[in-house]
Amino acid sequence: MSRFLPALCFAAGMLAAGLPCSLPARAEIPDNTVRVGVLTDMTGPFADQGGPGSVVAAKLAAEDFAAESKGLKVEILSADHQNKPDIGAGIAAKWVDQHGVDAVVDLPNSGVALAVAGVMREKHRVALASSAMSSAMTGKACAPTTVQWVSDTWVQGASTVAAMHKLGDDSWYFITVDYALGQALEGDATTALAAIGGKALGSTRLPLGTTDFGSALLQAQGSGAKVLALANTGADAINAVKQAGEFGLIKNGVKLAALFMMLSDIQSIGLPAAHGLQLTEAFYWDLNDNTRAWSKRWSERMNGRMPTQDQAGVYSTTLAYLRAVRDAQTIVGAKVVEAMRKAPIQDKLFGTVTIRPDGRAVHDMYLFQVKTPAQSKGPWDLYTLQQTIPGSAVFRPLSVGGCPLIKRP
Repeated sequence: MSRFLPALCFAAGMLAAGLPCSLPARAEIPDNTVRVGVLTDMTGPFADQGGPGSVVAAKLAAEDFAAESKGLKVEILSADHQNKPDIGAGIAAKWVDQHGVDAVVDLPNSGVALAVAGVMREKHRVALASSAMSSAMTGKACAPTTVQWVSDTWVQGASTVAAMHKLGDDSWYFITVDYALGQALEGDATTALAAIGGKALGSTRLPLGTTDFGSALLQAQGSGAKVLALANTGADAINAVKQAGEFGLIKNGVKLAALFMMLSDIQSIGLPAAHGLQLTEAFYWDLNDNTRAWSKRWSERMNGRMPTQDQAGVYSTTLAYLRAVRDAQTIVGAKVVEAMRKAPIQDKLFGTVTIRPDGRAVHDMYLFQVKTPAQSKGPWDLYTLQQTIPGSAVFRPLSVGGCPLIKRP
C-alpha cells in the first residue's frame, strides 16, 4: 500500500492549504494546479538520503515558487516505493490516472527510477530523477520526459578520479559490491582512470550485505595502490570505512575514496573512523551563503539534521520544473522538459545548471575530505572542500552515452 502524506496547495504569495482552488483554469493546466509526487524510500536504506527529507525539500520548493507563480497553484503528494520497481511504477500510474499528478520527483533506487520513467513517458508526464544514480537514465533509457539532476555512476567515478589524479593519486584498487550499481561505479571509474593515464591494480567483488571486509582490505593494501576506492553504498560502505580505519590504511598512506556516499552516511560513521575519506558530491550545506541559508530552513523542519545532495536536488529540480510549467503554460512532459532546457538555470544550490538533450543536468561537482574530530565545529561540520570540478569536464559526453534522442553524424 502506498502512503500518501497530506497534499499542500500553494497560491502566489500565500499558503492555500485547505482553501478552494478557484482561480480560472488554463487550457493546458487543469484546475490551474500542478501536482508533483515525491516518490521515495521512507523507511529503507535510502531513507536518510531522501525519505521524509525529500518531501520537506519539495514543499520548500512549492513555497518559494508561490511568490513567482502568477497564480499557478501547486500540490505536493508523497509515497514510499519500498525499493520495488513494480510498486513504484504502480504508484506513478495511479497518481497520474487518478490524482492528476504531472511530475514525479526523487526516485532513489535506479530500478525504481527506470520503471517510473517508463510510465511517465507513456503518459506524457515528467520523471524528475533527481536521486537516481544509474547513468542509463540519460543513456540507452533516456526519454524526452526525463531529467536527471544530481549525479550518476559515470560522474561519481570520473569526478573523483579526475580530482584525485591531480593530487598524484594515479593507482587504484576497488572494493565493489557485486551487483549493477557497484559494477557500474567500478567500470565508469576505471574508464575515467585509463583515459588520464592512471592504473587500476585490481578489485575484490563482494556480495551485497558483506560484513567482513578484512580479506579485501588486505588485498588492497598488498596491491600497492595509492587509492582504495569503495564502489558500494549504504551499510556495506559504512562497514568498509570503519574496518579500513581499524586496519590503519589511511595511517599507512593509502587514501580512501568513496564513490557513492553522502553526508548522512558520514554522520552515521562518525569522524573518528571516517576522517581523511575522500568523496565527491554535487552539494554541501556549508558550501556558500545560499546553501547555508536554504539548509537552515530545511533543518528547522528536520530536527536539526542537515540535507544531503539528494534532498537538495529534490528542491532544485522541483523548482525548475514548476518554473518551466509556468513559462510553457503546459503540463505535457516533453514540452515542459524542453522549456527547462531553453537556457542555463541559475540555481542557488547547484550554481549554473544546463540540461542537455539527453536529460542530463550538468553542474559543478566538488571533491571533499572528511574532517578530523579536532577540525569539526559541530555535528554536521564534516567536510573540507578540496577541489571544485567543472561539470563540463566530468559528465559523460553526449556522444558516448547511447541516448537514442541524440542525432549522430
